[in-house]
Order: sequence, then C-alpha cells, then structure tokens
Amino acid sequence: MFNHHKVEIEWGGRPLILETGKIARQADGAVLATYGETKVLATVVSMKEPKPGLDFFPLTVNYQEKTYAAGKIPGGYFKREGRPSEKETLVSRLIDRPIRPLFASGYKNDTQIVVTVVQHDLENDPD
Repeated sequence: MFNHHKVEIEWGGRPLILETGKIARQADGAVLATYGETKVLATVVSMKEPKPGLDFFPLTVNYQEKTYAAGKIPGGYFKREGRPSEKETLVSRLIDRPIRPLFASGYKNDTQIVVTVVQHDLENDPD
C-alpha cells in the first residue's frame, strides 16, 4: 500500500538507517534517521501553488529537541516545553542555509521543514 524504503549506510563505524514511507504520510516528504538509539524525524510540507505577489522564497525551518526524547518530562510548575533554545535556533539556521540554494530559482511556494528529535540516547548528538 505505502512505499516503505530503508537504506542503511556505515557512518563513523556504526550503521546510519534512513527510512521513509512508514510515518508522517500526510507530509510531502518525511525521513526517519536512526543512529545508535537516537532517532530524528525530518518532514517537509510545501504549498501546491505559490502565493501571489511574493518576491522571495518563503522557507521555514524548525529544529526541535523535545525533553521527552531524552526521557525527561517537564515537572513542577511549568509542564510545557519552553521557547526554542539558542542551540535549536542555530541548528535551524544550519539546516536552512545549505538547503535554500538547492531549490529552483523562481520557486515561491511556501515550504516548511520540521526536524524533531524523537529519541535521544545522550551518546550521539542529534544535530
């Protein structure tokens, strides 16, 4: 029914597994990367038609390290995740800068990339 693809490569002496087609099926594209016990989900959604009157490429990149990924749940008075940390903002920029030139010139469709750390083993840096 769904095309599940799995690629395994050797990276730094350990397997890096890239999977697509299993989760986040409503996104235009999604990849689950596994390295050790760390799992990162990257999803991309793009509008089918560009918004009229735009003279720039509207690309949004969000990198999120949720506390539940490391087995920690916010407790005490604040139960919610806070605003993005400085590291999350910098990693979002590190993803945005090299990806932006890969899009065709004149591509004006609103595009959003969300990279979420799903599981973190505290040994392999997820970014």
